[in-house]
Amino acid sequence: MKLFADRNGPLVFRQAFSTRLTHWVWVVCLFFLLLSGLQIFMARPDLYIGQQSGFAFDNTVFSIGAAFDQGELQGVTTVFGRSFETTGALGVVADENGDFRPQTFPGWMTIPSYRDLATGRVVHFFFAWALVGTLAVWLLASLVNRHLTRDILPRGRDLAALPRDIADHARLHLHHKRRYGPLQKLSYFAVLILVLPLMVATGLTMSPGINAYAPWMLDLFGGRQTARTLHFVLMLVLVAFVVVHLGMVLLAGPFNEMRSMITGWMRVDGKEDER
Repeated sequence: MKLFADRNGPLVFRQAFSTRLTHWVWVVCLFFLLLSGLQIFMARPDLYIGQQSGFAFDNTVFSIGAAFDQGELQGVTTVFGRSFETTGALGVVADENGDFRPQTFPGWMTIPSYRDLATGRVVHFFFAWALVGTLAVWLLASLVNRHLTRDILPRGRDLAALPRDIADHARLHLHHKRRYGPLQKLSYFAVLILVLPLMVATGLTMSPGINAYAPWMLDLFGGRQTARTLHFVLMLVLVAFVVVHLGMVLLAGPFNEMRSMITGWMRVDGKEDER
């Protein structure tokens, strides 16, 4: 395991300005989208599959709520019909005085920290469109400078080298190279080409205005409620990606990795092939 990059290796220019700029804009957007999205979710902390929802339908797959058990208020999270007590974390949380009260998420997990659906929606929609614009800028710039085709799209040789790359990561034998490794390519491809566009599409599918303009999106995602559930699941995928991504940055050498994403220059292992 290398907490600091090999100081004997050369410095190479690895990240274009457009890649670095969009990366940091995404960091800001995803932070505000996550916390404002949880604020919106609190208005109806249930997920359904299908076109409709309500007490007359049995299509709930996930819910967060509160219930009394022998006179004691408890947080209850239900996943596919199985309930778990989540007092203190979900459903019932402690207020500033340490007293428990029914609330889906603690205040530190939402923007605003108090119940305010209108403000949450304004913040969420602003950063959602900022994310869409940044994604479009990144896609155009990456096509022009070949970052997409050279560094993101997996090739046959990447798939062939994937088992070895997985084994190296399992042993925490992390490499510093000019080009992304197979796991990096696959993960960035999944997030940038699949997950983020699907997040945008499922978010648009929940909009009545978009439904009127493009009703086929409801059929594509199996209804507004299914789109909302997919939106939530994709959010969890992005959170997992960010956690793993930050872990890899720390293990691979935070100074070297941060320098790469701020200045574009990265110190690599040994002598690097310039091709």
